[in-house]
Amino acid sequence: MRSDSTVQIALVLPDLLGTYGDFGNAVVLQKRLAWRGIPAEIVPINFGQAVPESCDIYVVGGGEDTAQTLAVKHLQDNPGLQHAVRRGATVLGVCAGIQLFGDHFTRADGVTRPGLGLIDSTSHAGPNRAIGEVLAKPLGGLFDGVLTGFENHQGRTTLGPAARPLAQVTVGTGNDGKVEGAVQGKIVCTYLHGPVLPRNPQLADLLIEWATGTKPAPLDLPILDQLRAERVKAAQRTTDASSRG
Repeated sequence: MRSDSTVQIALVLPDLLGTYGDFGNAVVLQKRLAWRGIPAEIVPINFGQAVPESCDIYVVGGGEDTAQTLAVKHLQDNPGLQHAVRRGATVLGVCAGIQLFGDHFTRADGVTRPGLGLIDSTSHAGPNRAIGEVLAKPLGGLFDGVLTGFENHQGRTTLGPAARPLAQVTVGTGNDGKVEGAVQGKIVCTYLHGPVLPRNPQLADLLIEWATGTKPAPLDLPILDQLRAERVKAAQRTTDASSRG
């Protein structure tokens, strides 16, 4: 964390990777820090701007193939994110993030592009888009409860030995129909929108803990419990309807 105690949350390329409202993840981190009396600020980094390596948390959102290709080239030319990862910064990559953080990704047109090499993974376009609610069970004791979100992607991701899955899929597709997301060091990747952190406050608090070095105090926000319960029921209803059909 910075010496002035202000947690800086880098919102990376929201003008390219902001298709699904994933900027909301940065807002949730800022609010959950503020509610605990910890000052925090969001630092937007748009296309054409250098990426600072001094921020505490980096948030990368989703985007289509063309935007993703532009984004990875920009981040390769401006390697502040890579330097921050080596320093031990906390990172959340959503959808496009999980693909461009890996070794390489192959687009739907068959073109393969190098990734940033931040996680041990490769991605390629699958035979169809995965669209709908996702439920998954967190793995590795990262946090309790269920991981919930909405997916809309054609990518399929394979993890190497240095990365581990974030969760085991019970409803939806995730990486490959079996597991969802990736964790390596202080990097968390996921295909889930919603955005993912409003729908999974326990994941937001895990990122805050990594960034500050302190386990955050609980927050009493019943509306979030209600929202999560509604989303879980919606996913279960969809699955039940599919099985009957």
